Order: sequence, then C-alpha cells, then structure tokens
Amino acid sequence: MLLTDDIKTLKGIADKTAEAFYSAGLFNLNDLLHYFPRRYESLGEIRPMAGINADGYVTLSGSVSGQPSMVYRNSKSMLQFTFADGSGSGRVTVFNMPWLKKSLFPGREIIMRVFAKRKGMQLFLSQPRFMSRDEYENGLRSLKPVYPLTKKLNDAPLRKAIEQALPVAEDIKEYLPEDVIAERGLMSIPEAIRKMHKPADMEEVYAARRRLAFDEFFLFLAKMEFLKEGEEKTPSSYRCDNAEDSFRRLSESLPFELTGAQKGAIADVFRDMNSGYCMNRLLQGDVGSGKTIVAFSAALAVCDAGHQAALMAPTEVLAKQHYDDALRMSSEYGLSLKPVLLSGSLKASEKKAAKKGIENGDYNFLIGTHALIQDDVIAKDLALMITDEQHRFGVRQRMSLAAKGNAPHVLVMSATPIPRTLGLILYGDLDVSVINELPANRLPIKNAVMGEDEHNKIYQFILKRISEGRQAYIICPMVEEGGLEDVSNVTEYSAELKKIFPPRIRIDMLHGKMKPAEKNEIMERFSKGESDILVSTTVVEVGVNVPNATVMVVENAERFGLSQLHQLRGRVGRGGYQSYCIFVAGGEGENLSKKTKERLNVLKETNDGFKIAEEDLKQRGPGDFFGLRQSGLPYFKIADIYTDALLLKETKQSLERIMAADVENMQKLRTALRDREEMTYSDFHGICL
Repeated sequence: MLLTDDIKTLKGIADKTAEAFYSAGLFNLNDLLHYFPRRYESLGEIRPMAGINADGYVTLSGSVSGQPSMVYRNSKSMLQFTFADGSGSGRVTVFNMPWLKKSLFPGREIIMRVFAKRKGMQLFLSQPRFMSRDEYENGLRSLKPVYPLTKKLNDAPLRKAIEQALPVAEDIKEYLPEDVIAERGLMSIPEAIRKMHKPADMEEVYAARRRLAFDEFFLFLAKMEFLKEGEEKTPSSYRCDNAEDSFRRLSESLPFELTGAQKGAIADVFRDMNSGYCMNRLLQGDVGSGKTIVAFSAALAVCDAGHQAALMAPTEVLAKQHYDDALRMSSEYGLSLKPVLLSGSLKASEKKAAKKGIENGDYNFLIGTHALIQDDVIAKDLALMITDEQHRFGVRQRMSLAAKGNAPHVLVMSATPIPRTLGLILYGDLDVSVINELPANRLPIKNAVMGEDEHNKIYQFILKRISEGRQAYIICPMVEEGGLEDVSNVTEYSAELKKIFPPRIRIDMLHGKMKPAEKNEIMERFSKGESDILVSTTVVEVGVNVPNATVMVVENAERFGLSQLHQLRGRVGRGGYQSYCIFVAGGEGENLSKKTKERLNVLKETNDGFKIAEEDLKQRGPGDFFGLRQSGLPYFKIADIYTDALLLKETKQSLERIMAADVENMQKLRTALRDREEMTYSDFHGICL
C-alpha cells in the first residue's frame, strides 16, 4: 500500500462506505493517517454516584431502575432511563439510539462510561458507552482515541480503516536533520503518527503531538523564509505620485476625522508604493479600528493613477459589504473607483459580464472572494492586491491573486490580535503597520459575565434594546445537537427563543453549513434591520458590519479562547449607540469556577485586543488539546501559537541554524519540503517552493 492509495483499497470499504470517508475529507491513506483524535478516553476505576461532584466523564456500574421512555424531536430520538448503583441514582439520556429501549429493561445490570453533570441534588448522565465486564477490564489497561465523526462517517469503519493504514506511516520520509531531532528530543514522524492513534498513555500523546506541532511550525516558517527570499526588494513599475492628492480629496469628503494611527498607516502605504519596489505590508488593527478606510485610500490612489486594485475577502457577506461601501463612497464623494463584485453565488451571466469588464479595464476596483483567483479571471492592469482578514487565506491563494498582475503591491489586513513576540515570528516577511486607536465616535463596549441561571435577565435586556430599535447577536458553539452535553447549538436555541419571545420579535439563525446564497440572504436581512435577533455560530466573527446591532451574547463562553471572544465582541459597538457584550458561562451565578471567572473577567475589564492576546497567552496552558478547539490563528490543525509559543520559538531557532549552515543544506531542505508538500495537514502549507 502507498500513502496516495485511495481509501477504497482498504478491506471493508466499498463505494458507499468510501463516500462517507470522502464527505469527511478523507480520500487517501495519508488523509486517514492525519485524521487525529479530538480526545482520549480512559475508563478509570468504577465510582459511586454519590461521590460525583464535578462535571466530567466517569465509569459507573449499576442497574436500570424503572421503564425507559422515548421522545422524538425533529426526527431525532431521545431515550431516557433512571440508573442506580446503591449509593444514588441519575437520569441517563441517549440520543439517536432508539433500538436500545428493548434491552434496557428494569433490573438489568450494566457498566457504562458516561458524561456526568450535577445540578443541585440531581445528577444528569449523557453520552453513555455501554460495555461488558471483559471490555471494562481490557479498557482499564489502555487509552481509547475518540475521533471526530460526521453524520455519514461512523466510528467502527473509521477505526478499522486507520488500523489497516498505520503500517504505511513508515513511508513518510524524515526531512529534519538528525542533530535537530536529537537536540529537541523529537519522535520520528512515523512514530508520532502511530502514537497519536495508538498511545500507551497520555505522555506518549503529548510527545507525539509535540513532534507534529513542531512539524507544522517548521514547514510554515521555512516556507515563509523562502517566500521572503523570493519577494524581497522586487522592483515595481507601479507608482502613485498623486496619492497624497487622492487621499486629501477623500479625507475632506469623509463625515469623520481619521485617527492619527490611520493617517500613519496610510503614510506607510503611500511611501511603500512610491519606493520603486513592491509593497509587502501587513495592516494590523483591533476590531473596529478602521482598517478598511486605509485599504480604500490605497485602492483610490492606484485607481487615480490609471491602474486596477483588488480586494479579496474570506466570505461573500464581507465581500458584498466592501462592494456596497465602495459603490456608495464613489457615488457620494465623486471618486474614481469603479467597483465590481465577483463571488461564487453570482449567476453565470453576471460572472461572465464581470470577468469581461475586469479584462477590458471597465472596472478598476475588483472585490470578491476566492472567486477572484480563478484562472479565467484576467486583470488588465492589477497594481495593488489587498486581502482582508489575511489569516483566512493560504499563501498560495494570496500568491494566485498577486499573479494576476505584474508584481503588484500587496497589502494584507488582520484584526486578529497577536502578541508582539509571536507576530515578529509569524509576520517576519512583512512590514507591519499597527492601528492602535479607535475612532473618536465609538463608545466603549460595556461587558458582563453571567451564569446560565441568569438567562431571563438577559432575555429581558435584549427585549428592551429591541424596543429601542436596536438588534442583537447570540452566538452558540455548535450548529446542532451533537456529542457534547450542555453545549448550546444554533438550531435548538433558535427554536426555543421563538417560544420565549413575543411573535413580533423576528429571529433568524445562521451557520457555516448553510449554502452561500442562504447565508447572504440572512445576513442581508439582519443588516437591513429586517430581523431583530441573529442566532449564529462564529461565522459572524469576521468583519460583518451592522452598526444597529448593540447586543452580543456568547453562550458557553468558557469554551472559546479570549482572543476569539474579543473578535466576536467586535461585531457590536460599530455605530454611535451604546453597545453591550454578555459572556454566558457554564455554571450558576456566584458558582462559576474561579478559573472561568478569571479568564472572562479579562474581557470584562478591557476592550484592548492586544492586551487580551497577551493575557490569553499567559493563561492558556499546554493542556486541553482535544476539546473544542480554542482560538488561535487557523493556519494549523495541531499546533497553536498560544499554547505552543515556546515550541514555536524553539522551531524558529532550529530553522535559523539550518539555514545558516551551508547552501547544500538549504537545497536538501527545499527538496525535502517539496516532497512533503502533499503530505501535510495544514491549510497554510500550500505554497509553491
């Protein structure tokens, strides 16, 4: 077998089963080997129910008490029964396994691994895994990996497939020098992959994960160095000699005064564009700091000079928002911008017309999603490439857009706050401008941390704001009911709110599984004030601008990283109205855990994203690798720039030593990285060497 062999080469995987693997992004054996567990389960000793005080997974032994009951919600089943062990009893809930009802008769003795949650004197049990006495005895001596599953991809065939594929891990070639492996105490890549799937204990998991995180960091940093090497001081024929005049006309038309930081960033951009070399600049600013007007100023200077500018956004909602803004500003202020929108949801005839206009030069400001980088999009004279929320794009995507022009200037924007020390490593190939001031008309957001027993107060507060003509976001971690107990999901939450609020309150829901056209329609409705409450996943985190929305409620806030919570908070406070953010954490009022209070109080006490990023780095320890993934930059699937900050610095040191060694060493590294190009598991690794 080979790493590139199709999943169907494994025993037991026919066409129908293969489709389930394909739907999860697993096409070949290499994909399968890099499909890592989200957590590990150890059965532990059997515990008495009376001694369970903290939430978590436990192993229990007892019997079914009374007849089980069955209810159905939206075609999903929920089986419930009472379980007792002599020391106490609890209510067990089993989702979507109706066939178990016949076997769970009163008095039946069972052993189960289950998630326990105590509320007052009552114990609630969910996600049970039933086992025989022999299975329990065997399980005591091993760790069981728990994999992320989908509706189509089930646990049993996934485990069998991974077991068959594990021997092929030996074919993955080592590319690090032996002295680096020895110095850093790293496993080989094949061993790390095997240990991730079949560890003897958690120490092996940590060691394997460390190697794979080092691998991701090393590949990323090496490729960034090669990118910098290839783009450094590239001559540019695009100059904007009248940029200052363009900016003066724009600033005189604006109904607000730009901050000093915005003016400084614009000066940086103009200086770069008139230096005779390609600009390669990162514009970093906190949420709501006004990065867009800097980008538009650069685009205007380029368009006034007779060239084209392009702005690529990560979502259609954000691209449409930028397009509408450009169209409005061009009309109101008499600007030379002739914007065009290009996105996946446009009709074929609209796309054809847009592409023709781009090629002919009828449009000079190209705005869109990744649709801009398709091969059949040909720019006549692209002089400036802007990417918004740049961490959402891989390097190859940004380079593909840059390839539309003849060495255009590059401006990348990010609202993701990154501690300065890590930023120097991650953005070493870019000049950086930081906008560290908020516009004068922005009122500071008022923050609160509340327990899950205070929802009635929250709902009354939202209702009052809506009566004043405002709108509200409510963020849930999940799309629909899943494997995590007591985690809010968009689908059920929306349905419950419609029962709680009066019929006049218009409630919409939004999540990433919807089709682009549906997402755009819902976001457009909310933007126009045609809905009052938007219940959403973190899909609204990026750049959406609705000045009338003044309330942000984040459910299960303890499950997000501080930086991501800060990004979500940035969706409100974007107009002249007082805005509020409420972080709802698991627990009740005064009984919130000390750790949860400490973390969320950071957000309560400051709205400064860079301070929050530094605190996030301090607070987040090396554990919790396999729960709901917390916020970090989404370049990496294994590594995290916050929890693995020290490892990132060590990786940087190792790379610098290799690169300083000799030319032959560097050529070997380039060859090795090219060989690994298709064998990596990071969205960022797609860069041509």
